[in-house]
Amino acid sequence: MEIPLLKDILIIFGLSIAVVFICHRLRVPAIVGYLLTGVLAGPHGLGLIARVHEVEILAEVGVVLLLFTVGIEFSLRNLLQIKRSVLIGGSFQVLLTLFAGFILAEQFGQTFGESLFIGFLISLSSTAIVLKLLQDRAEIDSPHGQTSLAILIFQDVIIVPMMLFTPLLTGATGSLSQSFLILSAKGIGIVLLVFIGARWIVPQLMYQIARTRSRELFLLSIVVICLAVAWLTHRAGLSLALGAFLAGLIISESEYGHQALGSIVPFRDVFTSFFFISIGMLLSVAFVLQRPGLIALIAFAVLTGKAVLAACATMLLGFPLRTTILVGLALCQIGEFSFILSKTGVEHGLLAASIYQLFLAVSVLTMAVTPFIIALAPRITDAALRLPLPRRLRSGLYPVAGRSSVANIEYLRDHLIIIGFGLNGRNVARSAKVAGIQHVIIEINPETVRTEKSKGEPIFFGDATQEAVLKHAKIETARVLVAVISDPTATRRIIAMARRLNPKVHVIARSRFLQEMRPLYELGANEVIPEEFETSVEIFTRVLIRYLIPRDEIEKFSAEVRADGYEIFRSASRESTSFSDLELNLPDIEISSFRVSQESAHVGKTLAEIELRKKYGVTLLALRRDSEIFSNPDADTRLRADDVLVLLGQPSKIAAITSLFHNLDDGKKSLLM
Repeated sequence: MEIPLLKDILIIFGLSIAVVFICHRLRVPAIVGYLLTGVLAGPHGLGLIARVHEVEILAEVGVVLLLFTVGIEFSLRNLLQIKRSVLIGGSFQVLLTLFAGFILAEQFGQTFGESLFIGFLISLSSTAIVLKLLQDRAEIDSPHGQTSLAILIFQDVIIVPMMLFTPLLTGATGSLSQSFLILSAKGIGIVLLVFIGARWIVPQLMYQIARTRSRELFLLSIVVICLAVAWLTHRAGLSLALGAFLAGLIISESEYGHQALGSIVPFRDVFTSFFFISIGMLLSVAFVLQRPGLIALIAFAVLTGKAVLAACATMLLGFPLRTTILVGLALCQIGEFSFILSKTGVEHGLLAASIYQLFLAVSVLTMAVTPFIIALAPRITDAALRLPLPRRLRSGLYPVAGRSSVANIEYLRDHLIIIGFGLNGRNVARSAKVAGIQHVIIEINPETVRTEKSKGEPIFFGDATQEAVLKHAKIETARVLVAVISDPTATRRIIAMARRLNPKVHVIARSRFLQEMRPLYELGANEVIPEEFETSVEIFTRVLIRYLIPRDEIEKFSAEVRADGYEIFRSASRESTSFSDLELNLPDIEISSFRVSQESAHVGKTLAEIELRKKYGVTLLALRRDSEIFSNPDADTRLRADDVLVLLGQPSKIAAITSLFHNLDDGKKSLLM
């Protein structure tokens, strides 16, 4: 029996491989390749695909999985941290764009209802494209990434009232207030379900699933949770994508989020490609060829207008000019939910056939150029910052100087400057505080600054890519500068500027990408810490310890790896040097530590009386008493309570004496070190 959909899927994948391969050779983003595949394979192109509706269903699954993975990488805690950006930034972006679209549509002779509906369509941006690009560039945790995500979340929610309001634009009446009440009740119920699921249900369920150690069962459970929450939100009148995002948030609150992410990513990538292909299928090539100039002009106006308005909304949140421009350029396209909304408009007569095709052409074009715009965004931002703009505009609505929780900032000398107050920045600041090192923190998120300043942190608001901000932190007299931000372009600019302002400052930078190391060193960084390779060094160090490699050789190995630019992890051809004789180690020997309890029968006895080697077949290597360590202690040494014994022997012998230094009557056995 022939399966028509299988043939269509085969055609889509075969054609997309060829198109995406050509795009890769031409250094064109894969998303553009998928859009071109849809245009070629669709009914308006070569007509290779007849079942466009079935492909759109697969595309919906792709959007669901994409938002699910975004939710996993996010968390409820992070969502609460950006609630201000969601409510204020999102509402201002949508309202400003909606109003601008409404005014322009009226100028071209559209009716009030049609103009307002066109404003609805233009105000939404592409969650799928923007988040995928930000994830690929590892910028989802950057200030502009977080703000873009916040505004996109608001857009995904506001689509529901827009769809409810659309029939009224044609003069249709109905119980709109009743619909909103029902929707609100369902929304509250879903929020409660998410909270209860994240707090109690899912962690317990996943714990029981994980105990089985069945990869298949784990994957099925993850998929069921994702689809179940997405289905519930869809039944409540909300979008599938929003439900998938909430499902990801639920999983992220458990300890199984990373495993779930690794299991679902391959499926996400496959189905997400269907989404972009399905968008390309909607476009009529003949219509585009008839009006290329008009389509390009409107697309340019949409991209420019949306970028400016999104930047204005971000500026109202207090972010500096750099972040506002990056957010504006990220959100300048028309989104996938606009396609869903446009179908509702067509059904109610708000979009004529020609206007609908014009909307599709402009939307696809804005989506296609988005990868290029986001790639060029750092350069565009740097060019804008060179303009003679007012200092208040460049630094944001919050003043750089003025109020500061740093005592006597004017007199700081030999201090530490920490740029970025994420997880790494907090750890560095905590360590500096413990060590008694004077430090000052620069953070670009005004909400973080306000919160941490109230706690007494020496933090102030500012964009560290600006010379005035670094000077305010007294870069000229600083000893060390640590840049731990999730923005590779900003990191490069900061290092170059810091090196110019203070040639003697020791610059340490964090990098997520290996290819960033060399440019950062060339710009003047003294040390660059790539996250993935530092993790590899730490793991392999633990491995070497278990193989009883001497500490000095381990330290020599770690230093050699770092000095060599982590080349050992990038090349399999490197010959072993210090550890070429690992096979000569003793795999059947174990070293363990035991603490002598108060109730042990051996307290007060000498080592000679206990006869560890003769009776138990183990050797005492060292004894730790309080803060002192006695290597190879004398046979006359008497044991005391809380002494720690370091013993060497075969694993079976070590296991047999586990209870030797504890109370033998209470049946409690514990290996304490």
